[in-house]
Amino acid sequence: MKKRAGISLKEYKRLLPYLAKYRNQYIFGIICLIIVDAAQIAIPQFIRITVDLISSGEFQWSSIVLLCLGMAGTMAFVSSGRFLWRYFINGSSRRIETQLREDIYDHLQKLSWDFFQKNKIGDLMARSINDLHAVRMAIGMGLVALFDFVFMATAILIIIFIQDAKSAFYSIIPLPVVTVLILIFGSMVGKKFRAVHEAYSKLSDNVQETFAGISVVKSFVKEWWFIKKFADSNDDYRIANMELVRLFGFFFPFVSFLSGFTILIMLVIGGRMVILGTMTPGSLVAMFRYLGMLIWPLMGAGFMVNMIQRGAICLGRINEILNSQPSIRDQEPGTVGQSFNISNDQDVPALEINKLEFSYNDKNSVLSDVSIKIKRGQWLGIMGKTGSGKTTLVKTFTRMIDPPAGTVKVFGIDAREWPLEKLRSLFAVSPQDSYLFSDSIANNILYGIDDIKDLENVIEFASLKKDLEIFQHGKDTLIGERGLTLSGGQKQRTAVARAVIMDSVFLILDDSFSAVDNETEQKILEALRRERKDRTTIIISHRVSTLKYTDKILVLDKGKMIEYGSHQELAGSGGFYSRMAAFQRMETGI
Repeated sequence: MKKRAGISLKEYKRLLPYLAKYRNQYIFGIICLIIVDAAQIAIPQFIRITVDLISSGEFQWSSIVLLCLGMAGTMAFVSSGRFLWRYFINGSSRRIETQLREDIYDHLQKLSWDFFQKNKIGDLMARSINDLHAVRMAIGMGLVALFDFVFMATAILIIIFIQDAKSAFYSIIPLPVVTVLILIFGSMVGKKFRAVHEAYSKLSDNVQETFAGISVVKSFVKEWWFIKKFADSNDDYRIANMELVRLFGFFFPFVSFLSGFTILIMLVIGGRMVILGTMTPGSLVAMFRYLGMLIWPLMGAGFMVNMIQRGAICLGRINEILNSQPSIRDQEPGTVGQSFNISNDQDVPALEINKLEFSYNDKNSVLSDVSIKIKRGQWLGIMGKTGSGKTTLVKTFTRMIDPPAGTVKVFGIDAREWPLEKLRSLFAVSPQDSYLFSDSIANNILYGIDDIKDLENVIEFASLKKDLEIFQHGKDTLIGERGLTLSGGQKQRTAVARAVIMDSVFLILDDSFSAVDNETEQKILEALRRERKDRTTIIISHRVSTLKYTDKILVLDKGKMIEYGSHQELAGSGGFYSRMAAFQRMETGI
């Protein structure tokens, strides 16, 4: 994702559908807010009348009591109204935050693998959590501060000018300076907020990466280095925050200072007018009260600029995610007239690769001119040196990477024409990296299905039964993040069990037995051969003892197909496969 050069309120366009959904709640909340502001503005009038009555010396206590009760009732009304506008406005902002977070999570899962190669997980987590908080504040309290500034400040200014235009005019002289300060503050705060959020993303990514690789950190005794790296990131985050704090630390006290001058001016001018008898004491007290109330809308304007600027920055970072399009996606509706059902024609290959060419960077080819046909129920083995393109080849089958049009066909239909969900549902994959979730062993095996009836059979099938007897909670043992508590062989066998229980049309085992001993591997493969004798299976391995179970073997070298045939054909050909078979026989002594 590219970093945006500036801040734009256009980012808020993304929220229009969400705001439209809760428009009634927002409208009712704003109405309650305006009524509350109006009620607050009425309170100084109770004070004015009461002070004037008392200062006149001619009053009845019943009148004072009624005025006090009226003021108390108005205050109670203000309190109730505050609850309502908070419920409707802040409640709606939290609902939008929740829905937006769900939409981000949903969108992230639709993005292709290359997106996650270019963007760090910690940064994505920061955008999905911390940045959303700022967006919520902008469409919650930011909106409240905006209406308070517009309605309450305007109403107060009208009232004090009606009461006494001369004293009001002199009292508000400092206010234009405050307005200018707010505008300057708004232009400065955006850059500071961006720096804070980028520092937080870096810190979050540092923490996520460290704890995800904690076993490696401990193995190399590098805790001190990662502690230092974290401390540096933490200091950068502190420095970015302190620069923002210094800005706020100057702005708000200075605004309060300038706002206080309005009261000082009113004290001098209004006090003189009371002495001269041109203003009543109650009116002066009410003016003091109004000027005191005027400070909040002015301060609120600063908060509003703060929250709206911060929200725009954070929403811009979120929009970068939501505007990212998956590089691999379904064809446009109506462009393909296929039924996408598995053909009953047995002559149609299960998989067909035709002159497949592929490169990641448009420079060096990872696969070059690969062409094979895999019959239904056939077992294919793939062998080759590290980096020869084995994993890349099988990723084109499921469109984890996109093959060129017409180069990969599944049951006679171009892989690019299949709906992604339907295409991938045909395959069960045990990948090279046996990723396990932080859950029980049973739930990891059952990850792809809802029916648990075959769980025990698959545990036996994957030779996991004896391993589970060692654990106190058996198959319900929690295995930690990425299967941290399991050995390499146990993780691989759990991943194999997870793929096998899917009972899919295609099964792909990508170097899934590299950490499993030969005896256990042979046992699993023999069971697998019995269970999937009529289903297509693709096995990537460096072991000849593994590939001898397959019907055909493809040998790759630097992305090119150098050998293709049965185990018996290739073992006596004198090629790469033959040499590997001889070398492994010498190693094992068999």
